[in-house]
Amino acid sequence: MLTILRDLIINRRTRMPDEPISIHHIDTLLRPEGKKIKAIWLGHSSVLLEMEGKRLLLDPTFSDYPSPVPFIGGKRFSEVLPIKLEQLDYVDIVLLSHDHYDHLDYETIMQIKGKTKLFCVPSGVGRRLQKWGIDPGKIQEFGWWQEADCAGLTLACTPAQHFSGRGMFDRNKTLWCSWALIGCDKKVFFSGDGGYGSHFRQIGKKYGPFDLTLMECGQYDERWAAIHMLPEQTVQAHLDLAGRLLLPIHWAAFSLSFHYWSEPVERALKAAKDRQVRITTPRIGEPVVVGAADFPAASWWRSQRTS
Repeated sequence: MLTILRDLIINRRTRMPDEPISIHHIDTLLRPEGKKIKAIWLGHSSVLLEMEGKRLLLDPTFSDYPSPVPFIGGKRFSEVLPIKLEQLDYVDIVLLSHDHYDHLDYETIMQIKGKTKLFCVPSGVGRRLQKWGIDPGKIQEFGWWQEADCAGLTLACTPAQHFSGRGMFDRNKTLWCSWALIGCDKKVFFSGDGGYGSHFRQIGKKYGPFDLTLMECGQYDERWAAIHMLPEQTVQAHLDLAGRLLLPIHWAAFSLSFHYWSEPVERALKAAKDRQVRITTPRIGEPVVVGAADFPAASWWRSQRTS
């Protein structure tokens, strides 16, 4: 803690882009069709996922700040989001991994609660949603390794090595998790937050291989590697899961660590090349279609001016 406090004082602002990062704007959203998987990374860990005709919103955070205290995490790197909430006329499932502010955002939940029929959450998080006025009939809670058929998909709540809490006195009062999303012939893994561990291999053995893995890659530090993977561990976890295409998330939106803002993706790219892993690096808002002839692979962040 002393070294972290030191770094907060000496380097209060992590190296960030000098200008707002550019994004890919989404003009229209069509109703999902077919069996293909389309993932649109919305920044940080928020993902709009279309899978077998269903639309899922993963850890949606549309606010400008990742915490109730603006100096923690700072303002979002992009001036706007790739999509406005008004454009989302419906969402089949809102999926949450844990209750930290940068993954469970009150303002976002209030704006989308009327657009979905189902919130799928780890154990205990449902109580928070109920306090915010969400109909209990819309909430389904899961424990680790628990499965359920939801909107035509099988959702499996899988382990993660992390923690929970939104205040000083509620640490670990709710569960945290990752998710395996299983369709008729396609599978997606969503890591949520967490450190590297043997659970990835267990998940891969039980539910893999995965056509797409949405993997935490950012806001790490050697001092808290137990709860946030390093980029090289992100690639290894993808391999443990028997993943086929890796999409790094949890970076390029907020500054919640001390690393250079684009360091996560650079390290992940190198590790992926060394391990012969297929990795996609979309601009925020740029669709990734699994099974398409190609996928986004441009190093767009290198054109951003950075201090």
